[in-house]
Amino acid sequence: MILRVGLTGGIASGKSTIARRFAALGCMTIDADLIVARLYRPGAAGHEALVRTYGKTILRPDGEIDRQKLADTAFANSSEAQKLNALIHPLVIAEETRLVAGEATRFPGRNRIVIVEATLLLESGGKKRYDKIVVVDVDPETQIARAMARGMLRDDAMRRMANQMSREERLRLADYVIDNSGDMRSAEVATHRVYEALMKEVEERRSRLS
Repeated sequence: MILRVGLTGGIASGKSTIARRFAALGCMTIDADLIVARLYRPGAAGHEALVRTYGKTILRPDGEIDRQKLADTAFANSSEAQKLNALIHPLVIAEETRLVAGEATRFPGRNRIVIVEATLLLESGGKKRYDKIVVVDVDPETQIARAMARGMLRDDAMRRMANQMSREERLRLADYVIDNSGDMRSAEVATHRVYEALMKEVEERRSRLS
């Protein structure tokens, strides 16, 4: 039995840190950003779609996608962000589906939790694609401070946040919330608590099918 879990949160909320903790607990984790990175490589479907849509001005001299130039265009406003999502998300979803199917084949008959980590998971209709949604939540000021600590300008961080789903809406759609505003130990305890709830869920689902 595979339980498909979407892990999401706003920019700089610490999703990757939480995903690593789930992996340490035995979950399979899929990083949508890594899938996107592969899709953006020359010759990949995502690269072709982006050049077709935005032109060669988004390319570096070596033919790779210039992520900053793409972001300056694609996140200029919500309409542009939606256009990018419409191009790339179907390709990402197809790859996620392939990876989950492979996990089910490798471990037939075993209970498995597959965690898919993605920033725009809910914006792309993820509520319908996953069995459960886990939201990593931080307060906005902490979010901005962490984004700036990564080298992002405050205005850029705020613009990215404005083009994402609101914090209130994410929390409303969540099945489980992990508060990542505090220290690492608190987040670790919260992640373990959610993991236990997810394991109970997958076991109950398997029992109902038996």
